[in-house]
Amino acid sequence: MKKVVVASLLAVSAISAFSVSPFAASVALAQDAAAPAAGQVQMPPAEFAVYDNAVNKQTTPQTQAPAIEDYLKQFPQSAVKADVLQRLMVAYVAFDHAKAIDAADRLLQVDPGNLRALTFEVFLRREASDALTDPAAKQSALDAAADYAQKGLAAPQPKGMSDADYTALKATATPIFQSAVGASALGKKDYPAAITAFKAELAAMPVAATQQPGQALQDTYFLGQAYYASTPPDLVNCTFYATRAASFAPDNFKAQLQPLATYCYKKYHGGTDGYEAVTAAAQANLNPPAGFSIVPAPTAADIVAKTIASTPDLSTLALSDKEYIIQNGKPEDADKVFATVKGKSVEIPDGVVVDGSTVDKVLVSVSDDAVQGKVADFTFNMKTPLKAVPAVGTKITLQGVYASYTQSPVMLVMSDGEEVVKKAAPAHRAPARHK
Repeated sequence: MKKVVVASLLAVSAISAFSVSPFAASVALAQDAAAPAAGQVQMPPAEFAVYDNAVNKQTTPQTQAPAIEDYLKQFPQSAVKADVLQRLMVAYVAFDHAKAIDAADRLLQVDPGNLRALTFEVFLRREASDALTDPAAKQSALDAAADYAQKGLAAPQPKGMSDADYTALKATATPIFQSAVGASALGKKDYPAAITAFKAELAAMPVAATQQPGQALQDTYFLGQAYYASTPPDLVNCTFYATRAASFAPDNFKAQLQPLATYCYKKYHGGTDGYEAVTAAAQANLNPPAGFSIVPAPTAADIVAKTIASTPDLSTLALSDKEYIIQNGKPEDADKVFATVKGKSVEIPDGVVVDGSTVDKVLVSVSDDAVQGKVADFTFNMKTPLKAVPAVGTKITLQGVYASYTQSPVMLVMSDGEEVVKKAAPAHRAPARHK
């Protein structure tokens, strides 16, 4: 009988013998002393010869993988099956990720709580999802990775594994697990779950690692997206995390990440002034520090109050300002402004027809917000029926008399409406030529 020392550290053979992927190396360098791992196993000479050839004699992943497969085929009930499957998994990840996943599946059948196998499952399935373009297939792949991640997060410390080894393995695995959970939740629009997972991922990593190009920096951006997509949107946290991601991103990616940060800041603050302070805080802190805040933009009520206080004669306000006050001001302020125009005739050029279904009444968009929202903010009750029903989306110039209004939704009602037909330019005749 031959005695085989079952390595608790895959690096003993898998890494020292040949180069593997950086991911495999980072996982393999964390010890996994699951029983009957660290220790000696009695093995018959015939089996040992096949084992020794597969484990110790091969110099490349491409040759070790088939040698291990041959060993497992000849000795399917091997006492070192789990250890050998771990070696097989690391060998395959260097050149065939699909077979690496298959090896991880087989290892989990032998050892359901194997943290290294669960880590490989999550990382490789997440990687495979990136290549999928069909949304349903992509989400299914993300969900599968997240399921393995949840198992990994719940897995207990293996028997026989030292606290130091377990801590090292968890330090590598936890960010991978949380990232997968966050990606799955984000894809399903479960924003609270995505936020929790992404923050747990970042908290499990050295701060310096969150500043380098890679999954953590990308997930920092996704964290900002999750805050923005929440109900209601959390624009402050969106600004912070999107800014942090953009700040540390390589130059060729900054242009893709910065717009979300700028949008959330402007949406909340009302402009870009003061953004430098946000950038400084985001670069210096993983999460918003105590006391971090962004000054909110003035509310509509604030703008109305300031406008009225600074305008002695409200009749001099532009039409857009009058409509803004009527829509957003206190009822008494709206009444004051409307009183300056009530009963007066006005011509409204280039209103966009929203509803021209009758010749007796036309609903048009006049303000920029109404035009962008494709909603009416003026109703013209025609003095005489139009000759033809105007097409929706066309521009029309109308005149009428301010009659009444409603605040929400804002609607200015005009009486004695008439279409203003632009006069054709006079024809210019060439002067007569004199012979």
